[in-house]
Amino acid sequence: NDLTLSVGQAPFSGFYAFRSLIAGDYAKEFWQAFRNTFAISMYGLIFGFPVPIILALFFSEIKSDFYRSLTQILTYLPKFISTVVITSIITLMLFEGNEPHQAPGVLTSLFQMFGWIGENTRMLHEPQYFRSIYIISGIWEGAGYGSIVYFAAIMAISPTNYEAARIDGANKLAQIRYVTLPGMAPTLTIMLILRIGEILSVGYEKIILLYNVQTYETADVISTFVTRIGGLMGGQSISLNTAAAADLFNSIIAMFLVLGANFISKRVSDTSLF
Repeated sequence: NDLTLSVGQAPFSGFYAFRSLIAGDYAKEFWQAFRNTFAISMYGLIFGFPVPIILALFFSEIKSDFYRSLTQILTYLPKFISTVVITSIITLMLFEGNEPHQAPGVLTSLFQMFGWIGENTRMLHEPQYFRSIYIISGIWEGAGYGSIVYFAAIMAISPTNYEAARIDGANKLAQIRYVTLPGMAPTLTIMLILRIGEILSVGYEKIILLYNVQTYETADVISTFVTRIGGLMGGQSISLNTAAAADLFNSIIAMFLVLGANFISKRVSDTSLF
């Protein structure tokens, strides 16, 4: 009968789910997932945010429309490949064959040749390599598609600004510094604020397809924690409430991150979301 009650009529169940997350039975798993989520997102922001901007700058310097369109299509393509196929490609580039007779893949052989990893290293089964694999593959997958916004911002800059800069003796790097980047500044600010709001939003699909028992300590994130606790424990009310509390906790922190980034942007510049 409680299922037919509205939100206002339902009895308040208390904060036991939040207590269980923060300092209870699920605290160790939750805080590990929280740390992993924050680390993966921050590394993705630091190393992944500039790449689409650099790609857009490269595209803007290609004079031939045909070659520019071709390179853009090639960089956009990974975004339209399903996550399952992407993870399969990653796995095949690191391993060949099936267990227990797996041979090193192309990337693994290359890394071993340069001495970056050991001879018997299995990168997908080593916790210290998981974040790098996830972030680099994410940059490869989304950088081209993400460059569309920045390329459009560059194309919106008036050519007379570049002509004036050339007359003043500015070379190509000076034009990028004093014309292109200032012209892109509003777009860069808005995209950075949005990206900050996604710091704790790491999707579970790719994580689940890549991680295993050996990499659990660095691979488990809040979304996989919520999926595991809420969906794989028989649908028990305690586990469902705990999963919902974890997701709500994640959303609240993301909201404050967006508000904080927007406030700082408004104080520092004239650009903000609201």
